Amino acid sequence: MNPESPLLIFDGECSFCRRWVDFWRKLTGDSVDYAAYQSGAAEAHRIPLDEARARVQYLAGNGRFQGAAAVFELLSRIRAYAWLAWAYRRVPGFAAISEAIYSLVAAHRDAANRFTRLLWGKSVEPPSYAISTAIFARAIAAIYAIAFASFGMQVRGLIGSDGILPAGDFLGAVRASYGSGVFWKLPTLFWWAHSDFTLLSIAWGGFTIALVTAISRRPEGGYAKVAFALLWFYYLSLVMVGQVFMSYQWDLLLLEAGFLTIFLRAAWTRVWLFQWLIFRLMLESGLVKLQSGDPAWRNLTALAYHYQTQPLPTPLAWYMFKLPLDFQKASTIFTFVVELGLPFLMFGPRRLKQIAAFGTILLQSLIFLTGNYTFFNLLAIALSLFLLDDAFWLRLFRKPAPARPVVTNVNRYVSASLFVLIMFLSTTELMAMFGTVPRPVRRVTDAFAPFGIVNGYGLFAVMTTTRPEIEIEGSSDGTNWEPYTFRYKAGPLNRAPSWIEPFQPRLDWQMWFAALGSYRENPWFLRFILKLLEGSKPVVALMDRDPFFGAAPVYIRAQIYEYRFTTFEERRKTGNWWRRELRGTYLPQVSLKH
Repeated sequence: MNPESPLLIFDGECSFCRRWVDFWRKLTGDSVDYAAYQSGAAEAHRIPLDEARARVQYLAGNGRFQGAAAVFELLSRIRAYAWLAWAYRRVPGFAAISEAIYSLVAAHRDAANRFTRLLWGKSVEPPSYAISTAIFARAIAAIYAIAFASFGMQVRGLIGSDGILPAGDFLGAVRASYGSGVFWKLPTLFWWAHSDFTLLSIAWGGFTIALVTAISRRPEGGYAKVAFALLWFYYLSLVMVGQVFMSYQWDLLLLEAGFLTIFLRAAWTRVWLFQWLIFRLMLESGLVKLQSGDPAWRNLTALAYHYQTQPLPTPLAWYMFKLPLDFQKASTIFTFVVELGLPFLMFGPRRLKQIAAFGTILLQSLIFLTGNYTFFNLLAIALSLFLLDDAFWLRLFRKPAPARPVVTNVNRYVSASLFVLIMFLSTTELMAMFGTVPRPVRRVTDAFAPFGIVNGYGLFAVMTTTRPEIEIEGSSDGTNWEPYTFRYKAGPLNRAPSWIEPFQPRLDWQMWFAALGSYRENPWFLRFILKLLEGSKPVVALMDRDPFFGAAPVYIRAQIYEYRFTTFEERRKTGNWWRRELRGTYLPQVSLKH
């Protein structure tokens, strides 16, 4: 024991005290000495035994602290906890409340010890996330690869030069509207080149970089930061020119998570930002359901509709739809618990974090099994891994503990700057859900908005209760009509819903949204019809069946049907998964001749 080192004196016969002293010793290392008062340390420093027995004593320099003050003075030596000592000294009321809590715990040490074991486990460990960080790095690289490949297979038909919404036309219109400084309004590589070759190069180049990173030895290593920066900017470039086809919340979530991944380290501040992201994703998803006032969510019947009316159900959704109403209501309650309750456990002790992680992973897994939501559920599950510390993984796999990362001043400055930026933007975004944001603040957040660093989330704020579907028909004579068949959306009645995730057929998805409105509300739909009339090969290639075998039709029209799942009896008799009723005309007959 070094006589010049600070000394903490505690009750060595108190299990609760020993448990937390072990934790503090791991944090302070050799910089602080620890001694039980039973060893004679109290008498040696002339501390009354009744005081040493009742409250911990901390001796540092010429001062003696006891109770909560002693704990906070000890923690002031540790950067991550130093703010507690500052609050104790400076925040009005904090010291009084802390001492009251300390006295309550000291009077009920056995109960506090059981409570600590319940929330932290057998021992209280300094949280570390090196294993979760490494797993997440590999996971998000794989998700990037999926996202790039999925879009790369469709890019020519969606935004290519002969696609539905050509990127070149879009960029020209944006430049005409904004003039100079247009990059900061629409940050994308495609300002310099936007040919089909360039679009394909970025999509498949991103896929290649992501795949190499995913299978590399240390995807969380320093060199990978360059790869993740490229992946983020490549994907941002595609999102910016993808227009309605790249406007989904999972695209924005990948951008936000991808931006944080550029700075990925198993450091507390940076891990906390990932925890903050999954917290916001889940909480906002629940809040929007309440704020919408939608009666289906209010009366707990939303999931009685969801399996049938969601954009691209899986075969399992057909069976889930048949379950009793009480089950659907219970499932809705579970959804609210996970989205509105569990997020607040994400900032609690390790076992509460685990409950939040497992609840979130369970919900996301159920969504994955019943609906085709591309890589969204995989990304949400990957983010949930940051709620599981190294102690969890070490007990699961029984591997040696990884070394803690070396923290330099540069690391600290980067972490602090990143923390301030993300918290400013995200708290402003949260405030906007409950009211107006001051105009000067909004101007700052608007400047960052195009980069997708922080976004708002919340799927299915209003539950759709019917399933309108558009059927496009072509004709050579205006009398005999043949339907175009899409690859994955509801169409042929005897075709089962598809398993296609994590691939996203973006045209099929957009057709679901178009059916909820009119063609006048969906200008892209008229461009789609125009390309079919022109016989655009990249666009027709997005379809499952071309009734004209490469030739262009003379006329096109669109009918709208209401689709429903068949009953068990109907499916047994007909083999059909769907039944439908004609609701009317979505788009009247059109032709390039008129």
